[in-house]
Amino acid sequence: MSEELLKASKKFLVRYGGDAFPNLFRFAKGTIVTDSSGREYLDFTSGQMCATIGHNHPAIVEAVHRAGERAFHLFSGMIPEAVAELAQSLAEDWLPGKLERTIFVNTGSEATEVALRMAKMYTGGYEVLALGGSWHGITGGAGTVSFASDRRGYGVPTPGVYIIPEPNPYRPYIPAATFEESALLNLELALKMFDMQSAGKGAAIIVEPIISAGGVLVPPRAFMQALRKAADDRGMLLIFDEAQTAFGRIGTKTGAEFFDVVPDIMAMSKTLGGGLPLAAVATTADIEDDLHAKHFTYYTSHVSDPLTAEVGLAVLKVIAQEGLIARANQMGGYLRRQLEGLQQRYEAIGDIRGAGLLLGVELVRDRESRLPAHELGALTTARCFEKGLSMNIRRRPERGSVWRIAPPLTVSIDEMDRAIDILDSALAESLDELARKR
Repeated sequence: MSEELLKASKKFLVRYGGDAFPNLFRFAKGTIVTDSSGREYLDFTSGQMCATIGHNHPAIVEAVHRAGERAFHLFSGMIPEAVAELAQSLAEDWLPGKLERTIFVNTGSEATEVALRMAKMYTGGYEVLALGGSWHGITGGAGTVSFASDRRGYGVPTPGVYIIPEPNPYRPYIPAATFEESALLNLELALKMFDMQSAGKGAAIIVEPIISAGGVLVPPRAFMQALRKAADDRGMLLIFDEAQTAFGRIGTKTGAEFFDVVPDIMAMSKTLGGGLPLAAVATTADIEDDLHAKHFTYYTSHVSDPLTAEVGLAVLKVIAQEGLIARANQMGGYLRRQLEGLQQRYEAIGDIRGAGLLLGVELVRDRESRLPAHELGALTTARCFEKGLSMNIRRRPERGSVWRIAPPLTVSIDEMDRAIDILDSALAESLDELARKR
């Protein structure tokens, strides 16, 4: 049956880009995914960076069962009790500053659309500043403010989008004495160019607190504070897209807490649903009151769904009860030290960066030139998978060859040691193979 299904997948499915694997997959539990042949792999991408508490955590399974006894879906105007409870939990226990009113939707792309829609209606503007290397989704508006994705071939983009070159400590656009100085010079120039081109209709600055798809880039705190000021000075709203940084992965409740900067709107997704399609957008009471008075609408077939709300509540409870925020720091520190040990042995590992259990490892041909080692990255990633380790490699020519390593926060020391052993042998074999070719 699996062979027949594999053939069916090749014949009947639309190919949607990204990494493709040779087999179908059947099970997922904790940090392990199992393909249709029964082979197990360590999943160090947490699915699509979503399974923060591990695949199919018992609390999530129980939440799905509970929703099955109550309700999976209701008319959009009927607010389920679980949705009200989840909104209260976010406001009282998780969200920073005055962020307290939340709408629940499905995906990160959709959360971006909601956030942009809010900012444009509230300000009356349409111009949006976004960071290079960013990933906010692939729908119409979200795709326009995403610069780590393919942008060609999809028609005319939404107008009014401007770019801020992303702060990159390893590959600075404007060299300076310190990373912070370089990042601020970047921003100063980008804002000057925006002000020259702006029609005076600024709506928002949107940013991932840690620029993940762009190579796991962690901006300086002063840069994030400067974004806050830039938005205020121009009457724009500051949007944080916390798809990957909220709810513990980087060792704090949110990226806003990590940088001590509170946005006007926060988009959340991946890490809230624990593997189910749940996204949320939160803002202040003042902004929401204004939007409501202006007749803000965002009604879809699956807004405020009870099923995913039950799961979101379960995810947040597990993170709190199992102390996973502190664990992200502890385990992330251990993993970083193991990676730094490999860096001492392999010239090809140019840089290691990130926070908590969201880490980036940049591969180079040599540390002096810092030329990206794209062939090595692709070859080593494939070898890792053959040996039982799934990782994500970012290999866009303009942004280097960077592994994103983001296992579930429940990952064990033993699993991390196994992953490092696999990475070590795969890297050594790949380097030998490339040396023989030359």
